[in-house]
Amino acid sequence: MKSVLSCSSVMSGVWSVLLLWSCVSHFGPISSNGALIISRDSITAQDSDGGTRLLKVEVYSVKVDCKVTSRFAHTVMTTSAMNKANSSQEIFFEVDLPKTAFITNFSMEIESQTYVGEVKEKEKAKKQYEKAISSGQTAGLVKASGRKMEKFSVSVNIAPNSNVTFTLTYEEMLQRRHGQYEILTRVKPKQLVHNFEIVADIYEPQGIAFLDAYGTFITNELLPLVEKTVTDTKARVSFCPTMEQQRTCPNCDSTMMDGDFIIKYDVNRAKSLGDIQIVNGYFVHFFAPMDLPRVAKNVVFVIDRSGSMHGPKMTQTIVALQTILSDLHEEDFFGLVMFDDKISTWRDSLSKATKQNVTDAKLFVANIREYGLTNINDAVLRAVDMLVKDKQNNLFPDRSVSMIILLTDGMPNIGVRNIPQIQENVKNAIAGNMSLFCLGFGNDVDYSFLDVMARQNEGVARRIYEASDATVQLQGFYDEVASPLLSAVDMRYPDNIVNSLTTNHFPQLFNGTEIVVAGRLNDNDIDNFLVEVFAQGSENDFQVQGQASAQEWDVLYPEQEYIFGDFTERMWAYLTIQQLLEKRGSGTEEEKSNATAQALELSLQYSFVTPLTSMVVTKPETEEGPVGPSIADKLTEEERQRIEKRGYLAPSLVSYNSRPSLSSPTYFVDGDPHFMIELPEREDALCFNIDDTPGTILNLVRDPQSGLLVNGQTIGDKKVAPDGKVNTYFGRFGIVHPGLGLRLEVTTQDITVFQDVKQAKLLWSDTATVKGPTVDLQVTKDRSLIVTIRDSVKFVVLLHKVWKGHPYHQDYLGFYTLEEHLLSSRVHGLLGQFYHGVQFEVRDLRPGEVPEKPDATMLVKGKELNVTRGWQRDFRRDLKKGEKVPCWFIHNNGTGLIDGDISDYVVSGVFKAI
Repeated sequence: MKSVLSCSSVMSGVWSVLLLWSCVSHFGPISSNGALIISRDSITAQDSDGGTRLLKVEVYSVKVDCKVTSRFAHTVMTTSAMNKANSSQEIFFEVDLPKTAFITNFSMEIESQTYVGEVKEKEKAKKQYEKAISSGQTAGLVKASGRKMEKFSVSVNIAPNSNVTFTLTYEEMLQRRHGQYEILTRVKPKQLVHNFEIVADIYEPQGIAFLDAYGTFITNELLPLVEKTVTDTKARVSFCPTMEQQRTCPNCDSTMMDGDFIIKYDVNRAKSLGDIQIVNGYFVHFFAPMDLPRVAKNVVFVIDRSGSMHGPKMTQTIVALQTILSDLHEEDFFGLVMFDDKISTWRDSLSKATKQNVTDAKLFVANIREYGLTNINDAVLRAVDMLVKDKQNNLFPDRSVSMIILLTDGMPNIGVRNIPQIQENVKNAIAGNMSLFCLGFGNDVDYSFLDVMARQNEGVARRIYEASDATVQLQGFYDEVASPLLSAVDMRYPDNIVNSLTTNHFPQLFNGTEIVVAGRLNDNDIDNFLVEVFAQGSENDFQVQGQASAQEWDVLYPEQEYIFGDFTERMWAYLTIQQLLEKRGSGTEEEKSNATAQALELSLQYSFVTPLTSMVVTKPETEEGPVGPSIADKLTEEERQRIEKRGYLAPSLVSYNSRPSLSSPTYFVDGDPHFMIELPEREDALCFNIDDTPGTILNLVRDPQSGLLVNGQTIGDKKVAPDGKVNTYFGRFGIVHPGLGLRLEVTTQDITVFQDVKQAKLLWSDTATVKGPTVDLQVTKDRSLIVTIRDSVKFVVLLHKVWKGHPYHQDYLGFYTLEEHLLSSRVHGLLGQFYHGVQFEVRDLRPGEVPEKPDATMLVKGKELNVTRGWQRDFRRDLKKGEKVPCWFIHNNGTGLIDGDISDYVVSGVFKAI
């Protein structure tokens, strides 16, 4: 039975909780012959003898309690449930929280016994986790993410008729975007909850300018349940539907709570100096003055038009760019640089954003076509050169702001390809005279490269997710930087009074955003000091000074006990850690090391789960003995991207207990049959097809030292297509390890395991896990099989199911190597020969038969081959559509790339060696 209440946000404060209640059946108590029966009110498990046992979790309460004080949000999520089953069962608690938040506390209360999570250095936590694994204990590594959120997850085994209460706390600073703070709660309970409550208390000494709260799922009948109470400096929002009000109809057990609950607010901004809060020896300064005229900008858009942008990415970019051009102000100047392996510009110089110039530019943009490779270095340098020359020629207004916005979906693979060299070239060229904003489109881009390059040049990087809303994402980012109000902003505080400042120099202040600085006072008794702000405005220098004074919180909020008096200190720690983590990406090795050490020290001191720490959750012992810990980690953006790209979040493709290296090469064959060799160290890939008659058996992997053998047999379409092409796919695999007495046969119908004299069969229609003495198998229904051979290798076989009534095609298989490093240096086969790398060089890029697929000359194994830039599909993340992977295609069955001829790999049986 599931109950889900999830909360998310767009670029601001978020509540996010996903509560998933389920029963986990391990192979043993329920045999592979049993079946799970899901009913409306409970989950029951049917044993192989036909008996059933009740598996029911009743959720009594779900409460999200968020208190926001001067933009610092402290959120507590509490959920209580009871195991009403007649046997023990494992209950999962999962919470989606904002990427910008730090978990600070977690506890489980079970039968009056409380188990509390502990924040530790990540490496120490990892060793504790690995120790639990090696001792055979269950230890789920809790580490997952989505586009805007991270997932905290923990499970616990609960005895019959026992209660459990989960409590999670996290903290974050709300970021002002587009003139407001936004809290978006995704409500999806999936069941009726006895006590369901969302409450937000907002304390803003500046005064609340406006507040709105609404829900996409809320009907006219439910509208009165959204209660809003707003005074000058305080607001309270609550939503507490009863079980009857949650029902879709009077006698229904289904819930109508399905959608987004949104709170938006902003504060008064009357003072030009901003607002300063002083509490317990720490201060925080919020600066976002009102009614400033915008500063003119000079912007060059650098657009990737290489072959990998083909399709929706290019279409979405063009649509977004046309809208962005329309939004330019007439006093702005703009330029366009397009790049693949060649660099071109709309005009050699920037143009003023007159109506006619914008119209002409939009017509030009509409005709951009994708082609060729990716030369990022020369493209950005061209943009820098345009801005520098135009400034020298006095084309721009004196007080205008110059910026470059780079959009790319790939890695540099022609021209200067060394990442540190590109970053150094760009930094030297810009020389602090402009800002660089980098937008990384999709999962193939090296986000870390863009992030460091942007930060080195007073800008930021942002990921653009490859989805239907990519156009909106692009426009949304531009809107954030479209209207600069001030440049070169310096926030100054007396050195003899203030220390440990967070960043206090900012290249720009944009309309709708806010600058935040925090610091520590040398004397806790100081309650006032001088504050100065210097900046450049659109016409004159901006300068303001004033006295910061501590406010009496008990006078400001006499009827409400303040939520926690150390909020300024925790906000200072939060900001300091965030900025130290950013510094780890640039600077000297000593600077990076110092930043890491300081960030770790603060993370442990304030119990923040950051990329340097983990929360270790120790769980109660069960009847079977002690249970290993769970560990909550926090991902960096680079780690998140790599996991998403490799598909390691898909449960059908990964075991929590063992993950391959994220930077490892990947070797696979899928489709008609398409062979792919991904080479991360080269940031490139090679691919080739095999065309042969159906029924041919090919050797994919053979290791003479261990005896391991993998063969695949091709199948054809049901009948020849009208164009006469005979498509072939793999429909059967044989895996042999004679030293372990193992044979495994995989077809599109079933999986058969031969272990010495024993035999077992698994069906694709089941989800099952089998752990044997030498091999582990994990089947995900109608999707994938993970084969882990002890001390040898790990493979994944994907099942592609085709509509049974299809006139031509039939089901087929794909084969992926995840871990091959334990195989010997003598390993060979159509895939195996590449396990230890391949050296090649590509030169002489030239137009091919298809515009977006250029030809080139490849030097490999002492030969010169004509190759074509194209794409093949990796189906690990998306079994239906696959993910396009750029690669160099070697023609004629891989001739020249593979050793020998294709006939050298043909064998007489799926268990036969060559």
